Amino acid sequence: MLIISHSQVRELLPMRDCMEAVAEALSDLARGEGIQPLRAGVRLPSGQGVLAWMPASLASGNPFGVKILSVFDNASEMGLDSHQGGVMIFDPANGRPLALAEAGAITAIRTAAVTALATDRLALANATTLAILGAGTQARSHIEAMLEVRPITRIRLWSRTLAKAERFAKEESARHGVAIDAVSGVAAAVEGADIVVTATSARKPILPGDLLREGMHVNAVGASVPSWRELDSEVVRRSTLFTDRRESLENEAGEYRLALDEGVIDEDHLQAEIGDILIGRHPGRTSDDEITLFRSLGLAVEDLAATSLVYERAVDRRIGTLVDLSR
Repeated sequence: MLIISHSQVRELLPMRDCMEAVAEALSDLARGEGIQPLRAGVRLPSGQGVLAWMPASLASGNPFGVKILSVFDNASEMGLDSHQGGVMIFDPANGRPLALAEAGAITAIRTAAVTALATDRLALANATTLAILGAGTQARSHIEAMLEVRPITRIRLWSRTLAKAERFAKEESARHGVAIDAVSGVAAAVEGADIVVTATSARKPILPGDLLREGMHVNAVGASVPSWRELDSEVVRRSTLFTDRRESLENEAGEYRLALDEGVIDEDHLQAEIGDILIGRHPGRTSDDEITLFRSLGLAVEDLAATSLVYERAVDRRIGTLVDLSR
């Protein structure tokens, strides 16, 4: 089995290449190929973290496997990523373990890659202004991903801590050569934005529906616990809703579940999965005035697609550490 580290994943998995890999996996899933169960997990007795596992199988002839990771909201206070663990893939021909890749880098890149696919199909073609709510790992990856699919010329960034937002903005502006302004409020970040990305660990809504404007596209990435939400129900009600997997949305997305409970939407509010758009089953955005929303849940098939690509390249380039588990 090949062990592939965080830095090696980063080297082997450019954003654009990851987009192509996850697009294929999501398209296959939309056609009924592959297997994607719901994730499962257990909260630790201390209440400080969660251990989660996400099994899946890609389409026939491709690897199957599982992502196992811990999620600690306070990990950054200790200089660690909030998501720590690994993605393990197996040979579909004989069940042999092929690789174990560090999950933090896989998660950061593939999540933003899927968002980029959604944005490419749902945001206005001339979108140039981006609002990012959050200043963590996913915010960093999503700036890179949004620049892949739209000619972004200005970014406004909000975080609960302005000093953190200012440091982040300075670093990412130098990295990408685009103007990034740290602002002190969500309204200031969202005003005039064509695309909004929420990438936080918020438990209660940070984006209210009265801040939305016609033609806007929203990507909701954070709030990974079913009782949490980054968006209030008015955002969901006003938006044409898309997701990566209906079953995951219905069971895991606080925005959707709570909007249903409050009676502001019904079960027909979800328009389609992104895979349906990729294979031409749904047109995506249908007018320039439409407000579109992509609620990302994160799927194991996305992790497996990304890890499979990393594994193939690692073998070709002789990168990683080979371990014989049978001895």
